[in-house]
Formats: sequence, C-alpha cells, structure tokens
Amino acid sequence: MIFGLTGSMGCGKGEIVKLLQAKGFDYVTLSSMVRTEAKQRGIEETRENLMMVGNGMRKIGGAGILAKKALQMIKDSANQNWVVDGIRNPVEILELRKQKDTLIVAIEVDKNLLVKRILSRARANDPVSKEEVLKKIDRELGLNEPEDGQQVAKCIKMADIVVSNNGTLEEFKNSFLRSVKV
Repeated sequence: MIFGLTGSMGCGKGEIVKLLQAKGFDYVTLSSMVRTEAKQRGIEETRENLMMVGNGMRKIGGAGILAKKALQMIKDSANQNWVVDGIRNPVEILELRKQKDTLIVAIEVDKNLLVKRILSRARANDPVSKEEVLKKIDRELGLNEPEDGQQVAKCIKMADIVVSNNGTLEEFKNSFLRSVKV
C-alpha cells in the first residue's frame, strides 16, 4: 500500500506520516530528493531555493521525476507499505497511480488557521510574517507557477480522499483513520 500525501505547507502531512510509520510504513518525502540536489549544487536550503530546484528538476526530468525516483526506492525495498510525502505536481500523482494499491490523500486547512499554525511553529525556513506565509501558500497552490512547477491546488482536486485539519490533532488523526483502511 502506498499513501501519497499532498497539501499546503503546515497542513499536517507530517502528523499523518508519524501515524503511518507507527503502523509499519516506510517514508520518503519528495522534498528530500530536492534537498539532496540542492546540496550537490551548493545551493542554500531555503524554501524559495528548494522550490526553484524542484521546479528545475521537473522541467529537466519531466514533471513526474520525483515520483519516479520514489517509486524506484519503493521497488527496491522489502517493505511495500510506504508513505510518499510532499506531492506538489499532478504528474507526480499520475506516476504514483501507476503502482497498484496507491491512495492519494489531500489535507486541507482553513487558510487563516494555516497561517496561524505556520507562524506559531517557527521552523527555521518558515516565513515570519502573515504576508510572507500567504505568498508561499499561494505559490505552492500554483499561483503564477508553470505547469511543471508547484501545483498543489490541482493535486488536492485529484486526491482520492480529502481530510480536513481544522480541529484538534486528535480529531484530525481520527478523521484520517476513519477515511482509510490501515
């Protein structure tokens, strides 16, 4: 079974990853491949730079390149239960769906609540003002992005299941578990 996760930054994808890892799932994030590429090229690891590198990888290798790399990792693994996190382009979903037993899960959060959560978590590479957060979210969703770039809004529309994360952490986890068979 492969769970593909999509949604804006700060929406709760990491919480679903932890939940599934506790149930024996292995985990890969598409952004780790982008980080590796950025490091090899000597590019500083900011969210903006990682978006640029990821878009460049998709432009050169095709919009599904990161999903193809993830599927190769899964194929080479003894464990066939995986979580693929950080899906940001519809072609990545199409690639993952070539593998049987794949379920794409989108996580949605009210935009104002999302801004509040991102500002309160204070991660090193996170934006520090409401305006910056909104700009990053809009870019991830696909505003002014090329077709092979960040297109999270389109990914959410393609999901098999959409889980809302507007309540408590427990409500979110329970909603996810009710939506899937794990």
